[in-house]
Amino acid sequence: MANTPHGGELKDLHARDSYKQETLLAESETLPSIVLTDRQLCDLELIMNGGFSPLEGFLTEKDYKSVVSNLRLSSGILFSMPITLDVSEEDISNLGLSPGSRVTLRDPRNDSPLAILTIDDIYEPDKQFEAINVFGSNDKAHPGIKYLFENVKRFYLGGNVEAIQEPIHYDYVSHRFSPRELRAYFKKLNWTRVVAFQTRNPMHRAHRELTVRAARQRQANVLIHPVVGLTKPGDIDHYTRVRVYQALMPKYPNGMAALSLLPLAMRMGGPREAVWHAIIRKNFGATHFIIGRDHAGPGKNSKGEDFYGPYDAQHLVKQYKDELHIEVVPFQMVTYIPDSDEYLPIDEIPSGTTTLNISGTELRRRLRTGGHIPEWFSYPEVVKVLRETHPPRSKQGFTLFLTGFYNSGKNAIAKALQVKLNEQGGRSVSLLLGETVRHELSSELSFSRKDRDQNIARIGFVSAELTKAGAAVIAAPIAPFAEARAHARAQVEQYGSFYLIHVATPLEYCIKTDRKGIYKKAQLGEIKGFTGVDDPYEKPTDANLVCDISRQSVSEICHQIVLMLEKDGCIGER
Repeated sequence: MANTPHGGELKDLHARDSYKQETLLAESETLPSIVLTDRQLCDLELIMNGGFSPLEGFLTEKDYKSVVSNLRLSSGILFSMPITLDVSEEDISNLGLSPGSRVTLRDPRNDSPLAILTIDDIYEPDKQFEAINVFGSNDKAHPGIKYLFENVKRFYLGGNVEAIQEPIHYDYVSHRFSPRELRAYFKKLNWTRVVAFQTRNPMHRAHRELTVRAARQRQANVLIHPVVGLTKPGDIDHYTRVRVYQALMPKYPNGMAALSLLPLAMRMGGPREAVWHAIIRKNFGATHFIIGRDHAGPGKNSKGEDFYGPYDAQHLVKQYKDELHIEVVPFQMVTYIPDSDEYLPIDEIPSGTTTLNISGTELRRRLRTGGHIPEWFSYPEVVKVLRETHPPRSKQGFTLFLTGFYNSGKNAIAKALQVKLNEQGGRSVSLLLGETVRHELSSELSFSRKDRDQNIARIGFVSAELTKAGAAVIAAPIAPFAEARAHARAQVEQYGSFYLIHVATPLEYCIKTDRKGIYKKAQLGEIKGFTGVDDPYEKPTDANLVCDISRQSVSEICHQIVLMLEKDGCIGER
């Protein structure tokens, strides 16, 4: 049978509150509402379906302090991660929140009421104390600490919730199981021993081999239980990862493995998070849990050192094994032996044996360049999914962002580049001239600092969307402020390469060659807030290329830019 839930009882609030669902739904429309953040939504879903048993709501101050200080609820039950509902002082005032009041918790995606919280207390946490105790540091290089200090609001609401309805998911519905559903599935198939495997990354042959080995050694079945809520910033999106898992599942022996998605918001809390993950898998019915090297580790701190030791997570979970009642399966590093065409644990390989491996960095390089990924490393079906989502750079979109004074020549360069890239072929080319964007997208904006930044933000958004679609984008606004340019870069670099090109033509030359007389009007005061006359231009310090139309021809500059793109693999052989 499936493992006993943590605390002895599965806190399935949907089952508990089903008889009063209509009453709660009607009441929810009469109460003040809190629209949840994405992380709060993940937490609430796992509170309501029992994934966070024995919790029935968000931690009160008493429970919060106990968890942060001692890894225990005030009742003494082991629980390692504080599950809190943060609000601002403004929220408390505007919504009239106080102990004893009730508030509706709403889904941020569609505003639907999910639960009603009865507030037990409102308290202000010591975030420094929380960071040091939960994460072992206050270094904002840690994504969980950064989120705590920069995103979490000032106050926490503590209290239990009553469930109205589950959050609706439109993706991979057939792979989403609540703890009760997964336990029923295990019972139907007579799975009495289940090894859960946590992952937030794509899986390859080595992962399949180690999970099969772990299951066979314990005469158990395998639950692939990947996180599809919030993971580490920069991780591969869950849509791609789930397609990878789907492609991998047929590679398991028939009937050995199942795939279920976990809507968890990770904190990347290392050892404490490993204990939390073990509790969650226990609630979902698993009897064994694989804990890897540096489990849930966020990487390196601001000094370049690892936040946690490689086996700290395993050690902490083992410390509480008598309370967890879930067997820890240490992650066995396996590597490929070409002579025998098999994977073996590193500690079982005789000295001098030839082994092969591909690091994560090398895999990303091969995906980026279209390099060969051998079948011994990953199945062709998995590689196909990864290549579809991460095509080589020659097939990715990119943005050329030209900045400079009015009449610096950036428009002439942009138009010539459009011709050169169209000559290359293979992708659409979009031209976003400053004047065109001002007319078509930003006609209501003035030339104040705020409106200039808004204009560049719009250019960044459009450039990012076009880059995501695989286009070549040439944007040529004045973009006088470094912060706005940096924001545009960040928008685009989510999806492809961004090249900042400073057209550093001297202001004197721009004025001298201004046939339209715009500078003259600005100097006479007929045009206000004109960059270079009575408004500043912050010279870029992070340009990928600097050019000057007073010293170079448009053809020479375009040739420089094309060579830069060819060197990076953005254009050329496709």
